[in-house]
Amino acid sequence: MKIRFLILCVCIVIATGFCIKKSQEPDALPAVPEDAQAVSLQGEPLYAAAPSDNVLAKLEDAKNAYDADPENADKIIWYGRRTAYAGDYREAIHIYTEGIRKFPNDARFYRHRGHRYISIREFDRAIQDFERAATLIEGKEDRIEPDGMPNAMNIPVSTLHTNIWYHLGLAYYLKHDLENALRVYRKGIEASTNDDMLVATTHWLYMTLRLLGMEDDAEIALDPIHKDMNVIENMVYHRLCLFYEGELALEEITGKEFSNIMNDAAAYGVGNWYLYNGQRDEARLVFEQILANKVWASFGYIAAEADLVREFSE
Repeated sequence: MKIRFLILCVCIVIATGFCIKKSQEPDALPAVPEDAQAVSLQGEPLYAAAPSDNVLAKLEDAKNAYDADPENADKIIWYGRRTAYAGDYREAIHIYTEGIRKFPNDARFYRHRGHRYISIREFDRAIQDFERAATLIEGKEDRIEPDGMPNAMNIPVSTLHTNIWYHLGLAYYLKHDLENALRVYRKGIEASTNDDMLVATTHWLYMTLRLLGMEDDAEIALDPIHKDMNVIENMVYHRLCLFYEGELALEEITGKEFSNIMNDAAAYGVGNWYLYNGQRDEARLVFEQILANKVWASFGYIAAEADLVREFSE
């Protein structure tokens, strides 16, 4: 009887371990056309642009560092990050999955894999990863995340916690699960420790509140935003928030003198402003212009793509 009991216990332990491992390893990624990284929400294959020599050199260095010490969590993360910067998001996902197998309680791997799930339009998988990451950071001290592409001042402005909340909120937003996006962005505001993360998160929080019809709450969300903030990197989000407040005119966002900042993030903010103010034709035109730029991995592009499918599909 005791032997049977011991055998049963061993089987339970093995089965439990198998289930835990399977829960960390996602199902195979959906098939895509040859050489494509993803399929757009409109059904078009998405191909990565050829990386620069500088990007490839940094990827080679990261791979060599990983090959020399493949059990080092930091080396795995940087190998994955450099692979993604080179445009191979699917391979980066595989690298982060390896990291999760080796370090199942390291929130960083779920945070980075979730980011790349967003890139390839796997929003449900992204949400699952970010929710897991949020659980793992609960009660733990936040830490700065080093930049892979440093800003002009070479000062990192984001942290592990703020990046988890920011990207989790985005994943919910892209699925148009606005109630959950609102919940998460409010956590992101609480976690923000500098003006850069505050303006970035406030931008998405404001848009979420406006789309929910919560105009008074949206105006309150802008209270901490002012012209003299110490913004190092997220100037576009800062300017959009000032525009929402009425501190900047629309022409100051879209005019020729500011065309250099009219990237996908700024354009999407303007297009969405048209949308929740009932100017649907103008919104559609802006969203279509964003997609014409072909920067398909940018968050503004993905959001415009999602809105076109949801709001304007025939």
